[in-house]
Amino acid sequence: MVGNLPVLLAAGAALFAHERITPSRWLALFASTLGAALIAFGASTGEAGAAATLAGDLLVAASLLAAVAWVLISQRLMKAGRDYSPASTSAYIITGGTVLLAIWVFATEGPPSVHLSLRTWLSVAASGLLATTVTTYLWNWGLARVAASKAGVFVNLEPVVGAILGVALLGDVLGRYAIVGGLLVIGAAIFVAQSDDHPA
Repeated sequence: MVGNLPVLLAAGAALFAHERITPSRWLALFASTLGAALIAFGASTGEAGAAATLAGDLLVAASLLAAVAWVLISQRLMKAGRDYSPASTSAYIITGGTVLLAIWVFATEGPPSVHLSLRTWLSVAASGLLATTVTTYLWNWGLARVAASKAGVFVNLEPVVGAILGVALLGDVLGRYAIVGGLLVIGAAIFVAQSDDHPA
């Protein structure tokens, strides 16, 4: 389902940000989505696939729509003026998200445990710095410079990187579908990156 995000983002950008998306870019976005689907199809389902529910699928779909809104609002803020640089926009996003998440956690689960091992604290800190702070800033930095529909195609590189890391670090074996899917995603990303069509 997450592989559909580039197409949803392009549709949102065309509808709300009035981006002009060429037929070739639409084709590349659909190819990227197909590639992500092939990667997912080529992976083992495991327990997560067996435990899938309609409610879970609807929550994932809602999160995709929220992600489209997040990207388009962030881009509009950064284009509004110098007050919203990629760094400050990232800071607002992370701070606002942290406050809202803390309220939710405290209301539904109570205060989280702080009695964690040093290794766990270091892992949490590294995840917060690398997987949240740095990636949000880099994403916003790129989003301030390219069209949202163009940036969206790079979202599907995540399963490609995950598959490569699985092979390199965990000894996973990729099936034919996953390999073809990875090539589609990478090819679509290269095509969109090299295209010089600009949104209106």
